[in-house]
Amino acid sequence: MIFAFKIGFLDIRWIDILDILLVSVLLYQVYKLLKGSVAVRVLIGFLVLYLAYLVVRAAEMELLAGILGQFMGVGVLAAIIIFSQEIRKFLIVLGKTTFRKDGLIQTVMIWKRKEAREPFNVTPIIEAAKSLSSTNTGALMVFSRNSELKFYADSGDRLDAVLSKRLLISIFNKYSPLHDGAIIIYEGKILAARCILPVSERDLPANFGMRHRAALGMSEATDSLILAVSEETGQISIIRNGYIDSNLSIPEIRKRILAYLSDKENAKSKSKPEQEDNLEVAS
Repeated sequence: MIFAFKIGFLDIRWIDILDILLVSVLLYQVYKLLKGSVAVRVLIGFLVLYLAYLVVRAAEMELLAGILGQFMGVGVLAAIIIFSQEIRKFLIVLGKTTFRKDGLIQTVMIWKRKEAREPFNVTPIIEAAKSLSSTNTGALMVFSRNSELKFYADSGDRLDAVLSKRLLISIFNKYSPLHDGAIIIYEGKILAARCILPVSERDLPANFGMRHRAALGMSEATDSLILAVSEETGQISIIRNGYIDSNLSIPEIRKRILAYLSDKENAKSKSKPEQEDNLEVAS
């Protein structure tokens, strides 16, 4: 047996090093897939519960350790049920992106630096939103600052196109085959169009339709900001963290988007209390 080196009484083999590297790549891919979604919070909750179980067991608190032990006993089965969609997403992404430029091969090449990113110019988005609003053309734009939202991007048509006002107007034209659904914007590019978003189950005022319900569901499921243009009224809304801010001025819309992309959240959105039954709509 060939050993790489020895640490104390541990004999480290080359196969052990390879094993650790492969597990690290796998965990990183899982993190990239879950980043920005509610599943991360659920996973953290599982880890906290497991840590509490270890503490009470070490403290020999038999009754509490027995109760938590029952949860740990079915932990794997519960994780499969709770994360069934995420597991399916991971297998799909693993099969489709292994050899793409942003897939597993690129992850292993950690020494290769990323290309310099161009500044994010939101002016085409603002101008397109103004034009769409003036003609009562419905639109749904999802902004992501942390991840490509691959699962939702793969539900539509991949574009990887540079942002422009004319392109945005063309996509949401009612005669365009791409107008039905949302676009996903990441790092100054339109990743995909005609994307399917999760629909919120919460009650909405009568003046909001399925477009706003989908935007609300997306804001609840991911760490994204959504711009929605109403087809009925032409009103522009910003949806973030389960809240809809409607009837905003153009300067305010620009400010909200830039604050989100620069990771400087508006204090108003941070100070809003969590509400489970009632939807707060700012106007």
